[in-house]
Amino acid sequence: MMKFSKSGLSAALLAATVWLPLQAHAGLFDDDEARKALLDLRAKVEAMRTDLQARIDTKSDKSSTLDLVTQNENLLQEIAKLRGQIEVLANDIANTQKRQKDFYTDLDARLRKLEPREVTIDGKTSQVDPGEQRGYDAAMQLFKAGDYKAAGSALQEFVQRYPGSSYASNAQYWLGNAYYAQRDCKAAIAAQLVVLKNYADSPKAPDAMLNIASCQTELKDKAAKKTLQDLIKQYPDSPAAATAKERLAGK
Repeated sequence: MMKFSKSGLSAALLAATVWLPLQAHAGLFDDDEARKALLDLRAKVEAMRTDLQARIDTKSDKSSTLDLVTQNENLLQEIAKLRGQIEVLANDIANTQKRQKDFYTDLDARLRKLEPREVTIDGKTSQVDPGEQRGYDAAMQLFKAGDYKAAGSALQEFVQRYPGSSYASNAQYWLGNAYYAQRDCKAAIAAQLVVLKNYADSPKAPDAMLNIASCQTELKDKAAKKTLQDLIKQYPDSPAAATAKERLAGK
């Protein structure tokens, strides 16, 4: 009887030893389906443990004890299989959660790239879409590189595509400069007149007027003098007006 009790106690302790890690695994899962699977496995193991304990409590002869030992070994094998299933399930869920986290992180990054950015243009804070920023920067890069023809085309496309952009007045002004750099004074004057018409309050307006006067001078157009006078009158405190005064004084 003493031998039986030790064997039965060993079986119960082994079952409990395996059972405890299963409980620890439960904290790994947040997914409802995974939690249900774990609960089912736990219930199955608990039922097997209870059945074994009941058999230990009701059987007392030697042959029954040996039978219980065999059953206990089978139980341990079954528990080992269940633990393996739980490990696989835990790994699958962990991988799924990581993929979901990576997906949402990537999605958030993509959305942020599409959000308007706050920039300061000529002293004023404005919201600019990433597409506008890229288009303007690309056009200005061409201008700075000295590719005035490509810059003119890019700036022309920009003002047509983003007429309400905070960069529109600047783009139109530099479009005029791109034409002037190609010695196309008529196109330069036309582009700068758009600045004066559509963006009269822009800080670039005085410079646009001065550029018009420069082109008129090169074209030997007598209107250059009046343009300089109008510049001084309309934008008296601008650096362009100071330059206009110097030019008039030299005439």
